[in-house]
Amino acid sequence: MECIFCDVIAGRVPAHRVLEDEVAVAFLDHRPLFPGHVLVVPREHLETVTDLPAAQVGPFFSRVQRVTLAVESGMAAAGSFVAANNRVSQSVPHLHVHVVPRNRKDGLRGFFWPRGRYRDEAQAADTAARLRAAMTAP
Repeated sequence: MECIFCDVIAGRVPAHRVLEDEVAVAFLDHRPLFPGHVLVVPREHLETVTDLPAAQVGPFFSRVQRVTLAVESGMAAAGSFVAANNRVSQSVPHLHVHVVPRNRKDGLRGFFWPRGRYRDEAQAADTAARLRAAMTAP
Protein backbone atom coordinates (compact mmCIF):
# COMPACT_ATOMS: atom_id res chain seq x y z
CA MET A 1 0.00 0.00 0.00
CA GLU A 2 1.35 3.41 -1.01
CA CYS A 3 0.42 6.42 1.11
CA ILE A 4 1.96 9.82 0.46
CA PHE A 5 1.34 10.89 4.05
CA CYS A 6 3.07 7.78 5.39
CA ASP A 7 5.98 8.69 3.10
CA VAL A 8 6.02 12.23 4.53
CA ILE A 9 5.95 10.85 8.09
CA ALA A 10 8.82 8.47 7.29
CA GLY A 11 10.84 11.26 5.67
CA ARG A 12 10.79 9.67 2.20
CA VAL A 13 8.91 12.68 0.80
CA PRO A 14 9.99 16.21 1.73
CA ALA A 15 7.52 18.46 3.52
CA HIS A 16 7.62 21.70 5.45
CA ARG A 17 6.94 20.33 8.92
CA VAL A 18 5.57 22.56 11.65
CA LEU A 19 5.08 19.90 14.35
CA GLU A 20 6.41 16.42 14.80
CA ASP A 21 6.14 14.18 17.85
CA GLU A 22 5.21 10.63 18.80
CA VAL A 23 1.51 11.25 18.09
CA ALA A 24 1.30 13.38 14.97
CA VAL A 25 3.10 15.18 12.19
CA ALA A 26 1.87 18.53 10.88
CA PHE A 27 3.11 20.03 7.64
CA LEU A 28 2.18 22.65 5.07
CA ASP A 29 -0.36 21.56 2.47
CA HIS A 30 1.48 21.66 -0.87
CA ARG A 31 -1.61 23.24 -2.49
CA PRO A 32 -2.80 25.63 0.22
CA LEU A 33 -6.05 27.53 0.31
CA PHE A 34 -3.96 30.30 1.91
CA PRO A 35 -0.34 30.42 3.12
CA GLY A 36 -0.22 28.70 6.49
CA HIS A 37 -2.68 25.92 5.49
CA VAL A 38 -1.47 22.93 7.52
CA LEU A 39 -2.35 19.23 7.51
CA VAL A 40 -2.19 17.37 10.83
CA VAL A 41 -1.87 13.59 10.46
CA PRO A 42 -1.50 10.78 12.97
CA ARG A 43 1.75 8.84 12.72
CA GLU A 44 -0.20 5.60 12.46
CA HIS A 45 -1.87 4.96 9.11
CA LEU A 46 -5.57 5.37 9.81
CA GLU A 47 -7.93 6.23 7.00
CA THR A 48 -10.63 8.25 8.75
CA VAL A 49 -11.43 9.95 12.03
CA THR A 50 -13.67 7.01 12.88
CA ASP A 51 -10.64 4.70 12.68
CA LEU A 52 -8.85 6.72 15.36
CA PRO A 53 -8.87 4.62 18.56
CA ALA A 54 -10.67 6.34 21.45
CA ALA A 55 -7.46 6.50 23.48
CA GLN A 56 -5.79 8.48 20.68
CA VAL A 57 -8.57 11.02 20.11
CA GLY A 58 -7.47 13.33 22.93
CA PRO A 59 -3.75 13.20 22.18
CA PHE A 60 -4.29 13.66 18.43
CA PHE A 61 -6.77 16.52 18.72
CA SER A 62 -4.64 18.27 21.32
CA ARG A 63 -2.04 18.50 18.52
CA VAL A 64 -4.72 19.82 16.16
CA GLN A 65 -5.57 22.42 18.81
CA ARG A 66 -1.90 23.46 19.18
CA VAL A 67 -1.49 23.75 15.42
CA THR A 68 -4.70 25.79 15.18
CA LEU A 69 -3.40 28.26 17.76
CA ALA A 70 -0.08 28.46 15.90
CA VAL A 71 -1.73 29.00 12.52
CA GLU A 72 -3.89 31.82 13.84
CA SER A 73 -0.99 33.43 15.72
CA GLY A 74 1.77 32.76 13.18
CA MET A 75 -0.26 33.96 10.23
CA ALA A 76 -1.89 36.88 12.10
CA ALA A 77 -5.26 35.41 11.14
CA ALA A 78 -8.59 36.50 12.61
CA GLY A 79 -9.61 32.85 12.91
CA SER A 80 -9.30 29.49 11.22
CA PHE A 81 -11.12 26.74 9.44
CA VAL A 82 -10.50 23.28 10.90
CA ALA A 83 -11.89 20.27 9.04
CA ALA A 84 -11.41 16.64 8.10
CA ASN A 85 -13.05 14.82 5.24
CA ASN A 86 -14.07 11.23 5.80
CA ARG A 87 -13.78 9.29 2.54
CA VAL A 88 -15.81 11.72 0.35
CA SER A 89 -13.47 14.46 -0.87
CA GLN A 90 -10.63 12.85 1.07
CA SER A 91 -7.87 13.09 -1.52
CA VAL A 92 -5.45 10.95 0.53
CA PRO A 93 -6.89 7.97 2.43
CA HIS A 94 -4.96 8.78 5.62
CA LEU A 95 -6.70 10.75 8.37
CA HIS A 96 -5.74 14.40 8.06
CA VAL A 97 -7.13 17.54 9.57
CA HIS A 98 -6.91 20.77 7.59
CA VAL A 99 -6.10 23.89 9.59
CA VAL A 100 -6.56 26.96 7.40
CA PRO A 101 -5.99 30.57 8.49
CA ARG A 102 -9.06 32.74 7.87
CA ASN A 103 -9.76 36.44 7.71
CA ARG A 104 -12.96 38.28 6.95
CA LYS A 105 -13.59 38.76 3.24
CA ASP A 106 -10.77 36.35 2.34
CA GLY A 107 -12.76 35.01 -0.60
CA LEU A 108 -13.58 31.56 0.76
CA ARG A 109 -17.20 30.72 0.12
CA GLY A 110 -19.01 27.46 0.56
CA PHE A 111 -17.06 24.36 -0.26
CA PHE A 112 -15.62 25.32 -3.66
CA TRP A 113 -12.30 26.88 -2.82
CA PRO A 114 -9.58 27.88 -5.22
CA ARG A 115 -6.27 26.23 -4.38
CA GLY A 116 -2.98 27.99 -4.89
CA ARG A 117 0.72 27.38 -4.62
CA TYR A 118 3.43 29.00 -2.61
CA ARG A 119 5.25 31.64 -4.67
CA ASP A 120 8.45 29.63 -4.26
CA GLU A 121 10.30 27.37 -1.83
CA ALA A 122 11.47 30.40 0.15
CA GLN A 123 7.88 31.49 0.85
CA ALA A 124 6.94 27.95 1.89
CA ALA A 125 10.00 27.67 4.14
CA ASP A 126 9.29 31.06 5.70
CA THR A 127 5.65 30.13 6.32
CA ALA A 128 6.66 26.83 7.96
CA ALA A 129 9.23 28.67 10.12
CA ARG A 130 6.58 31.18 11.25
CA LEU A 131 4.26 28.36 12.26
CA ARG A 132 7.03 26.42 14.06
CA ALA A 133 7.89 29.58 15.99
CA ALA A 134 4.26 30.06 16.91
CA MET A 135 4.14 26.45 18.17
CA THR A 136 6.72 27.30 20.81
CA ALA A 137 5.24 30.67 21.78
CA PRO A 138 3.39 30.79 25.11
